[in-house]
Amino acid sequence: MASRVKPVDKLMTVDDALDLIADCKSVMFGGFGGVGNPPTLIDGMLKRGIADLTLIGNDAGFPEIGVGKLITARRVKKLIASHIGSNPEAGRQMTSGELEVEFSPQGTLAERIRAGGVGLGGVLVDTGLDNSDVTKGKKIISLKGQSYLLETALTADVAIVYAKKADQYGNAVYDTSARNTNPLVAMAGTMTIIEAEEIVETGALNPEEVVTPGVFVNGVVQSEGVNWRWVWERK
Repeated sequence: MASRVKPVDKLMTVDDALDLIADCKSVMFGGFGGVGNPPTLIDGMLKRGIADLTLIGNDAGFPEIGVGKLITARRVKKLIASHIGSNPEAGRQMTSGELEVEFSPQGTLAERIRAGGVGLGGVLVDTGLDNSDVTKGKKIISLKGQSYLLETALTADVAIVYAKKADQYGNAVYDTSARNTNPLVAMAGTMTIIEAEEIVETGALNPEEVVTPGVFVNGVVQSEGVNWRWVWERK
């Protein structure tokens, strides 16, 4: 009788995960307005004193919610995002020159992340062609009589992802709107760490449920949870 192959176990402690996120690293995160940001990993980065980060994600969170806490603590040197309006602290730091911010329209940002995840060099978009601030420093390409901006793909040293449930191999499912950009982010990190509310044995998930295949994932950590009612009341 052939022996059964033991499934790959990618479980790691939060401390092991934080060892992968060093100073001067680029970190890509999933979520929208704090919801879908991995709270335990973000709090761990704060406690570790990790700094000089380049963050890539949809927004700047709120001053005391999600990745916004890293910005408030001045741990971020550059942010690539679609907007920062929900975090006045990010605006203050940008105005004072403490924080470099690269804006990318939300759809374009998502496509740049997706492109990075699937190995493309960039995407062609027509958004912002009439805006010199958007086109500055970017290549314009003509294709079939139409002009496009070449928007380069985005990847990161580490991608941190928040999932409702994951198995030990890293297959993951998400909870409604907390899904947001997490599946795209999961593909675009050189190292991808999933923080999951619940971790189950490999094989326990219905394959039809899985959104992020474990092949993209390097580590899975147990979330210590977050009180989302408290989060929304603070907004």
